[in-house]
Amino acid sequence: MTPISIIAAVADNNAIGRNGQLLCRLPNDMKRFKELTTGHSVIMGHRTYESLPKGALPGRKNIVLTSQSDIHYVGCTVCNSLASALAANGDGGEVFIIGGAGVYGQALEAADKMYLTRIRHAFADADTFFPVIDFSRWEETEWQEFPTDDRHDYPYTFLTYIRRKE
Repeated sequence: MTPISIIAAVADNNAIGRNGQLLCRLPNDMKRFKELTTGHSVIMGHRTYESLPKGALPGRKNIVLTSQSDIHYVGCTVCNSLASALAANGDGGEVFIIGGAGVYGQALEAADKMYLTRIRHAFADADTFFPVIDFSRWEETEWQEFPTDDRHDYPYTFLTYIRRKE
């Protein structure tokens, strides 16, 4: 079975976005995202795709979820359900769910792993939030904490979780 991983940058108040954009710029988070997802399929909602500055992410199979049947995106496979998006991955190995909130919500029960960047700040003006996670169902396997610096305005933590066997 294809491993399903969620990858997200989540603030202390579970915020993930504001006005269709990320909350802040964290270059090390973007580097980690690229390293983990390159060579794999990424599944995203159409608003997440439309927020990408250069369109389809290079080096990855881009799969866009939308309920609109007449939408086409250059360099992407368009699907109307999470099940069809997962099927579109084919034998592509690990698949990454990259947002937005609705897609994370749909994928949370199916996910095997989560790569989270916890931004150590609460963004009061955020308008998009990550679903609530029952952490009793997840085991933390990696934890790396980073302070603010000249390139990162907020402290952050890289966390990796795997789903506990039930």
